[in-house]
Amino acid sequence: MRECSQTNIRYRWVMLAGVWLAYFSFGVVQGGIPPLIGPVSEDLGLNRSTMGTVLGAWPLIYILTAIPAGALLDRFSLKFTIMAGILFIGLSGLLRAVAVDYKTILFAVMVFGIGGPFISIGAPKLISTWFSESDRGRAMGIYLTAPAIGRILVLSATNSLLMPLFNNSWRLALLTLSGVAFATSVIWILIARDLKTSNSEAGEKKDLLSSMKTFPDLVRIREVRLILIIVLGMFLFNHATNNWLPEILIEKDMGSSKAGLLAAIPVATGAIGSVIIPQIAKPQSHKAIMFSLFSVAAACTICLIYFENSLLMGTLILLGISSRGVMPIIMLTLISLVGSEKTGAAGGLYFTAGEVGGVMGPILLGVSADLFSGFTPGLIFLSGLCVVLSFGSTIINTKKTTLG
Repeated sequence: MRECSQTNIRYRWVMLAGVWLAYFSFGVVQGGIPPLIGPVSEDLGLNRSTMGTVLGAWPLIYILTAIPAGALLDRFSLKFTIMAGILFIGLSGLLRAVAVDYKTILFAVMVFGIGGPFISIGAPKLISTWFSESDRGRAMGIYLTAPAIGRILVLSATNSLLMPLFNNSWRLALLTLSGVAFATSVIWILIARDLKTSNSEAGEKKDLLSSMKTFPDLVRIREVRLILIIVLGMFLFNHATNNWLPEILIEKDMGSSKAGLLAAIPVATGAIGSVIIPQIAKPQSHKAIMFSLFSVAAACTICLIYFENSLLMGTLILLGISSRGVMPIIMLTLISLVGSEKTGAAGGLYFTAGEVGGVMGPILLGVSADLFSGFTPGLIFLSGLCVVLSFGSTIINTKKTTLG
């Protein structure tokens, strides 16, 4: 932290609450379509392959915007950059509600990719700015529950509450979700503040070109490259399972409401894992934890194909803990390697690499489901991917690297 006054020490929790709300709205809007895939696809004439491209549209834009967003977050006010992100997310939700065909729903989801980076990269930047190193694991665990809780509410309430309330209008349901983001933007602008900086620091923060030069320096580091590859694979896995899990469960002869409720289980347990695991994980144990969690995710993906009833419930619980719990460990490893002053740039690379996988995951699983008339081959592939990631995590050197 650049300032250590008691006021800032206390106010950091208000800032954490604000960025939690921002990330909550991220999860609410991003998670709006998966429980509504059936009615949206029917109304707009989409099959699983084209719906896969819709689900993967915002990560595609995210790839293009993450690095510039990281540079902007390193150089300009977190208050207004995160505010911009929230507004774009709300706009994306609004445009989804008025979409009339494939092109308009695709564009609506793409807009999310403009705002998303300012929140998902801005959150760890805020943590590294306002919190000391000893408190970052706890703070990161707390804010990572936000998108998960947003998705839980959407998955559990969309078909059981919103659709009946709005006479099965998916448009009004999505419009309601966009309202969450717009309300959050008002709260954020009222409570957010920036730490004061010296004149020299302020001048340096405006040097955007200098900030952009940080990215190639980071990519030259072997451990950073390894982490980016692992992040790509894990995002591919998570985006595929996050978006298609309700349909995977419906294929197991479940109703849409029950499938939505069960699909919320790994999101809920993942939120718990994201809070607990970073707090108990010591830096020297990060590699072992990543190996273990990737291995559990691989096993759970296979079990998802064959298990029913209570065994399926147990699989979903462990799937959430393993696949979501590993993400803060990867981010903490990256931050410890490059230092807090490079967190924005490192976060830009992290999410750029990750969202390449985020694009590929929903599309690959959707196309696979069309080609093979089911999700089994795609799930087997995802399980094998987790095995590869588990062994890849063991070759990372977690000692901090000094940039030239």
